[in-house]
Amino acid sequence: MKDRLEAMVTGLKGALVEERLRADNGAAFVEEQRVKYLGKKGEFSQVMGGVGKLPPEERKAAGELANRIKAELEGLLTKAAAQVDELKLEKELKGPRLDVTLPGRGRPPGRRHPVSQTLEDIVATFGRLGFSVATGPEIELDWYNFEALNVPADHPARDMQDTFYLDGGWLKAAASPVLLRTHTSPVQIRTMLQQPPPVRAVMPGRVYRKDSDVTHTPMFHQVEGLFVDKQVTFAELKGTLDSFAKAFFGSAVQTRFRPSFFPFTEPSAEVDVSCVMCAGKGCRVCKNSGWLEVLGSGMVHPNVFTAAGYDATQVTGFAFGMGVERLAMLRYRIDDLRTMFENDYRFLAQF
Repeated sequence: MKDRLEAMVTGLKGALVEERLRADNGAAFVEEQRVKYLGKKGEFSQVMGGVGKLPPEERKAAGELANRIKAELEGLLTKAAAQVDELKLEKELKGPRLDVTLPGRGRPPGRRHPVSQTLEDIVATFGRLGFSVATGPEIELDWYNFEALNVPADHPARDMQDTFYLDGGWLKAAASPVLLRTHTSPVQIRTMLQQPPPVRAVMPGRVYRKDSDVTHTPMFHQVEGLFVDKQVTFAELKGTLDSFAKAFFGSAVQTRFRPSFFPFTEPSAEVDVSCVMCAGKGCRVCKNSGWLEVLGSGMVHPNVFTAAGYDATQVTGFAFGMGVERLAMLRYRIDDLRTMFENDYRFLAQF
């Protein structure tokens, strides 16, 4: 046994010569020797398997010898590994010189997403008109999303918005069904519940509906606005939105208001702008009408004031809402909404 153990040391010393360590596969060779001598099925393990067969009086000496030999083998392998690292570094230092004065590899800077740019511009424009910013949760209660906005459970207007309803253990205790908000109008209710009039704020954020085609996605962005005070008129609504359109699309743009219906406003109106593609002359984008629909608006319904705890006989107000992606498509002349969500740098780099 003693001879076999000492032979291992001699064999390993003979294997770990500088020529082999200097080779390109020096590290792999050292690992190969470690497995050969100290691996689970290596020579050392095979020898140690016979210790139990020795007479009891010889086992102690054999164990001491084995520990010494193992330590010596491990020392040789550790030294060889360090020598390989040194030889590798020496080889690199003697190789081609590195010119540290050369410029580094440039990476193109990232760009703000067109939706983010558009959203920020909308909020900034209304900020100049005196509107603050209000936010609210994207996971919302049915009461805030529909009922407080004059849309009861049996209201046909609910068919206009295909809603994502949520279910789960922690949701079952909620006072009303839980859903992903279909618009940012619930923030209007939350804002009015938290403060008395006057209120002048815009509510930007993500909303969710079951839509998916070239002009719709299941998740998109809206900016809604609310102005509540004494004796607020429809003329103020028209003036505010006309000022926004001219600031956002250019001073030459014209606006028109068409009667419409929304449960939370009365009267309600759709707002069109003169086509930004053809300057109102008529083209494929505006279907030769010269006008493009951009947002909905109206005077806040008295039932909404009542739900928010306001006295509908003392205050009036107007509200409006717009899709950010639609405005971005018009501003940047994008023909497919889905390209905004593909994260293709070639597309984003254009903005």
